[in-house]
Amino acid sequence: MNTNFQSYNQQQSWLFPPSIEELIADDHPVRIVNGIVEQLDLSLLVEEYSKEGKPSYHPKMMLKVMVYAYMDNTYSSRKIEKAMRENINFMWLAAQQVADHNTIARFRSKKLKTIFKDIFKQVVLLLAEEGLVTLKEVFTDGTKIESIAGRYTFVWGNSIKTRKEKMAEQLEAMWKYAQSIADEEDDDPTPPDFKKIDKEKVAETARKIEKIIRKNPKASTKSKAKLRYIQKNFPQNLDKYEKQQEILAERGSYSKTDPDATFMRMKDDHMQNGQLKPGYNVQVSSESQFVIHYTLHQTTNDLNTLKPHLNTFEYLYEFLPEQLTADAGYGSEENYEFLEQKKINTYVKYNTFDKEQGILKSKRKKKNEDFNRDKLYYNQEQDHYICPMGQTMEKIGERKRKTKSGYAQTSSIYSAQNCQDCQLRGACFKAKGNRIVERNHKLEAYKEKAKRNLLSEIGELKRKQRTADVEPVFAHIKSNRNFKRFTHKGIEKAELEFGLHALAHNIRKKCA
Repeated sequence: MNTNFQSYNQQQSWLFPPSIEELIADDHPVRIVNGIVEQLDLSLLVEEYSKEGKPSYHPKMMLKVMVYAYMDNTYSSRKIEKAMRENINFMWLAAQQVADHNTIARFRSKKLKTIFKDIFKQVVLLLAEEGLVTLKEVFTDGTKIESIAGRYTFVWGNSIKTRKEKMAEQLEAMWKYAQSIADEEDDDPTPPDFKKIDKEKVAETARKIEKIIRKNPKASTKSKAKLRYIQKNFPQNLDKYEKQQEILAERGSYSKTDPDATFMRMKDDHMQNGQLKPGYNVQVSSESQFVIHYTLHQTTNDLNTLKPHLNTFEYLYEFLPEQLTADAGYGSEENYEFLEQKKINTYVKYNTFDKEQGILKSKRKKKNEDFNRDKLYYNQEQDHYICPMGQTMEKIGERKRKTKSGYAQTSSIYSAQNCQDCQLRGACFKAKGNRIVERNHKLEAYKEKAKRNLLSEIGELKRKQRTADVEPVFAHIKSNRNFKRFTHKGIEKAELEFGLHALAHNIRKKCA
């Protein structure tokens, strides 16, 4: 029998019992968390607490525990409570105090809600003091993260519009039917306007129809049933649709179980087929793979997120970065103008940049691509185009439009003089009349400037750095840390949740 074992005695007494401090390695990440939080000014967090009533757990202790929990992939308040009882690292941070899960949940959702961005900013500034970041150049990109809302609880703006149109059609049909059987006394030569209907219009029209149907023996039973259905359902349905449209605002959809979430097409979903899911568009600005700033948005694309993202950056830090690099999802006239006004050196692609440089190659050449507007010669001095047959295309007017964000754009319209007998007409274009092309001179100027910046030596470097800077942040948070779905409803709580992940990411990277 082998008796070559180390001594094992659970009843062995300690002459000098070890302290928790001695059991934690000097270079353990929990010590980094403790050291960083100790340097923060938590006066705003302290103000969230009442001076009356039962003494609360110290906010410094609660913040240390919360930040380390997210570094440890422990997000549930019940699991954090369990860790405070059993995990030596949590026990050391909390000085062996144990907060119950309700206290932990309230601290996260209520105490941190309004002041967390200030804590995040202080940590980023500490990283800057250590020379890990400069805050002068950032790489910006977005990713979509699923909401905790039910996946099939959608409300679509277009569906509401269609239903209201069908209601208007049914009401108009009933009105026409009533007028067809009405006598001279009830005949109304001026029908109501059914393009826009509301509860009052439905009630008034239904009352008039009912008056005609009741006194006319020719009225069918089917028409009476339709009228009863209109009177019973239309007003309450219109009420419901109006409330839904208020929630939608400028969006095209929302979730019934998380009205702040918008349905977005994700790259991966639970069925692996890219279907629409409720979620948020997370925008991140990074430097050296540290998260410098983050915001959450309800829009499905990145185009209209850059301005609010940078505005909150400026509000938080009281300055803006000197350089910004982003992909083609942000290349618009409005964004280029905004960045120019803010005097930010820009390395932002426009939508056709990769194709122009041969980076993005289409599988097959599009038909008539050689006759595309961008292939036509434009005479800047005389402000006209030359068509493939050598015809001058003179300017005939301007077109003004506004984007969803309210930004005004102006385009010039150019028309060929005579395309009727042109031999290239079939290949050039197929519409009736003479060919017309549209050009936004302001946008073209911005695109030309962006192209020069992107093709410069520093521009090529920035393009390479972007893919190696901000995208790994998303990969680390979503894939390595398995954060692919929010656990809290509402955009404010979701933003706080992502902020905790971003802060944990920054401290974890500092530890590395």
